[in-house]
Amino acid sequence: MTQTDPVTDLTPLADCNLCNYRDSLLASGACKPGDCCVAAESGRQIDRFFRAHPGYAADYTQDDFWERRAIAARYLPTSQLQPLLTDPDEAVRRVLAYRIPLEWLMELSNDPDREVRITVADRLPEQQLELLVDDPDYLVRVYVAKRLSTGRLFRLAADSDNEVRRTVAERLPSVSLGLMVNDTEVGIRRIVAQRIDADDLILMFKDADWTVRYEVALRATPALLEKMLDDPDEEVRLTARQRWEAIASTLRVL
Repeated sequence: MTQTDPVTDLTPLADCNLCNYRDSLLASGACKPGDCCVAAESGRQIDRFFRAHPGYAADYTQDDFWERRAIAARYLPTSQLQPLLTDPDEAVRRVLAYRIPLEWLMELSNDPDREVRITVADRLPEQQLELLVDDPDYLVRVYVAKRLSTGRLFRLAADSDNEVRRTVAERLPSVSLGLMVNDTEVGIRRIVAQRIDADDLILMFKDADWTVRYEVALRATPALLEKMLDDPDEEVRLTARQRWEAIASTLRVL
């Protein structure tokens, strides 16, 4: 019977003979090769090292290895984070976007990495959010649309991206949804038809898409329902007639 070869251990190991902590931390058992080691190119080992010894993080803010800098940034005191705002690696700046004080966030508002800018949009004080409405990335603008006060959403109602406008349609006050009744995206017009004030549904009862008109029929006033009894779509006509007859029946009983 042939003996099966043992599985090769691929755990990254650093050369402890070259380590600055050979005679201190290593000698005292405060770090461990393959498990808790700042010299290894292993995020897991580096994180365990800084978790055990956060005071050493400041020594690695200029390290050549991007992941070592990024992990060190998680453990630095907030007061020492500002020099890293211009770090060349986006992973480092992403850590900073989560950790820096709110008053520093605008320094990252034009960061080339969209994940950094998304975090900025997610954390920025509401009074500054409008500064990001023209961000070139749609997902950043989606985050802005989710957080911006409803009274300031108008600028995004005509955004070039469907997802941004969909978010606006879901949040804009119903009395202002008339701005979006002619949106180019059918799904967005359906949201508008579901939320707009019933008296304003007359703006949508001739929409080109039957599913939008169906949403209108579900909420239309009696006077508008009467106009929809001859809608070109059978499903819309049926819904309009059923609702119109139900309302008429209720009025007769009263």
